[in-house]
Amino acid sequence: LAGLAPISRQSGKWQGKERIQGGRASVRHAVYLPAVVATRFNPDMKAKYEQLISTGKCKKLAITAVMRKLIVMANALLRDQRKWTQNPA
Repeated sequence: LAGLAPISRQSGKWQGKERIQGGRASVRHAVYLPAVVATRFNPDMKAKYEQLISTGKCKKLAITAVMRKLIVMANALLRDQRKWTQNPA
């Protein structure tokens, strides 16, 4: 519902770039900055971000992937009725 699922643009052999659309723009705007902060300070999100960058993905796409990961994690925490705890390193 946040509109962060990638939507492919392709027809036959032609392939365009994927994009995100739909959903609630207010949620996307609210999750953007926490995703940027997570790519700097959360070890798991930072590893995912750097892995995407190293494979040649653009930075904006990598941040969008981290945004989606944050939304999925938040939904799982709400579903299980538990609080987030940091993994001990």
